[in-house]
Amino acid sequence: MNHRIKVIIPAYNEQDSIAKVIKDIPPLVEEVIVVNNNSTDLTASNAKNAGATVLSENKKGYGYACLKGLDYIANQKVKPNIIVFLDGDYSDYPEELTALVNPIIYNNIDFVIGARVKRLREQGAMTPQQVFGNWLATSLMALFFKASFTDLGPFRAIKYDKLKELNMVDKTYGWTVEMQLKALKQKLSYTEIPVKYRNRIGVSKVSGTVKGTIMAGVKILGWIFKYSFK
Repeated sequence: MNHRIKVIIPAYNEQDSIAKVIKDIPPLVEEVIVVNNNSTDLTASNAKNAGATVLSENKKGYGYACLKGLDYIANQKVKPNIIVFLDGDYSDYPEELTALVNPIIYNNIDFVIGARVKRLREQGAMTPQQVFGNWLATSLMALFFKASFTDLGPFRAIKYDKLKELNMVDKTYGWTVEMQLKALKQKLSYTEIPVKYRNRIGVSKVSGTVKGTIMAGVKILGWIFKYSFK
């Protein structure tokens, strides 16, 4: 089977990193879609010059950007088989995309998370609050759903038809955990692939601020408790 793979990259003020991310994406990817999320710098032009399709979403929020990318794909005549989500800050290693999609291609897995395991993380790449938040969220998913997730990593791959069935709605910080919770609820097959993780280029818009950290934590826990008591 010929697998058609598209990558969605939400990007807000990532002018110094976005071209590096696009350049390192393996050639098996059919289209790289960068969603410029109300950037005030050269993110859009740098992404376009690097060969990406650039969309604009002026409503700020990770989920808003991801939904914009999915809406664009939904209106294409030929649909992909696999969607990969990747951040635009160069903290992930885009070349590992091949390993990320292999369980889908060869083992018919529905959903794959790139797990930012400690032994492969650059020192300081994840803040203490990120590490704790991931532990708490995945521990609660294990408690309530017997899930085996260890991370809420943004580098992830999923079958396009399964993603459509999840009916994603979160507009901001809860996008990743919403996807994992809905995958559990709909009994999708899933696995994790250990991935390398380095210090991002620039300052994080979420974990780099107290407000962002608190808002993300509230949103993530809100999704978990919402689904736990449904």
